Amino acid sequence: MNTDPIADYLTRVRNAIKANHRVVEIPASNLKKEITKVLFDKGYITNFKFEDNGPQGTIKIALKYHPITKIPAIRNISRISKPGLRKYAGTDKLPRVLNGLGIAIVSTSKGVMSDKEARAQNIGGEVMCYVY
Repeated sequence: MNTDPIADYLTRVRNAIKANHRVVEIPASNLKKEITKVLFDKGYITNFKFEDNGPQGTIKIALKYHPITKIPAIRNISRISKPGLRKYAGTDKLPRVLNGLGIAIVSTSKGVMSDKEARAQNIGGEVMCYVY
């Protein structure tokens, strides 16, 4: 049993980047699928695929690297809101990651989205992680 599946997801992605893997396989859940879609829309991963094998299914994520220098698109990915201490932010208090160069993934009442989208829709929520 895993107490924090989102932290496990982020750790698997972080470890795959450190090991220069092209693809990482992660057990699926609806929240992880939404986070993956946000990462794809913002250009941090190349592609993703949801596979329904077994009761849970898996997410296969193709990581993105610079074609010449081989530097990963995701330099840092860190968990902010933890099960022991949840972090919520209203519309006016949504964080700016690296002065707008990175994104904060926010779980709102309208679904999972980046901090910029949440600001545009004028809604706050739980700040799940920072990506840059």
